[in-house]
Amino acid sequence: MNRRDFIKILERNGWWLKRHGSNHDIYTDGKHRESVPRHSKIDEELAKAIIKRRNLK
Repeated sequence: MNRRDFIKILERNGWWLKRHGSNHDIYTDGKHRESVPRHSKIDEELAKAIIKRRNLK
């Protein structure tokens, strides 16, 4: 999955960038946080796991 598309999914669901890590960006919804790797392509299985774990639409 393209990283930009994945970030758009996060932001549509109320998540925002909390901080930049060394190799990951940290997104939060105020209660939870999720690490998003800074690769142009995110592994499809990882993206699906985050979407399922956080009940994103």
